[in-house]
Amino acid sequence: MKIKLLLVGKTDSDYLGRGINEYVKRLKHYLPFEMLIIPDLKNTKNLSEDQQKQKEGELILNQVNSGDFIVLLDERGKEFTSVDFSKFIEKQMISGLKNLVFVVGGPYGFSNEIYKQSNSKISLSKMTFSHQMVRLIFTEQLYRAMTIIKGEPYHHN
Repeated sequence: MKIKLLLVGKTDSDYLGRGINEYVKRLKHYLPFEMLIIPDLKNTKNLSEDQQKQKEGELILNQVNSGDFIVLLDERGKEFTSVDFSKFIEKQMISGLKNLVFVVGGPYGFSNEIYKQSNSKISLSKMTFSHQMVRLIFTEQLYRAMTIIKGEPYHHN
């Protein structure tokens, strides 16, 4: 199974970028992993929040294929412990799924079309994180999930 992380906008902070790159490098030991950055929209001053979400949604949908299992990182999604998240990942692996796609939306969230196309929603916390921080937190949690699945000593109960 291949995992893809779709992101709207680039990571601006060097320190976050270094952390993200470290976990991406570690993840490649376990499975094919790809981060795909969708450029920020240009000239958004004349667009409403809904128009921005709609345009970002179109760009996101251009990057997914039919048959992809789409998981939105969304504040209204299901919360997992790290162990439960690893079980979620393992279940997708066992199911024979080819592509698992996680999506971090833009500053205003997702369009209705994205919600309709998605298969699941996950929340990383009840707290709100910047979209920049979510990237680091998610890649670390995905790495942690892989070490839990493999029975490696990274995670402590």
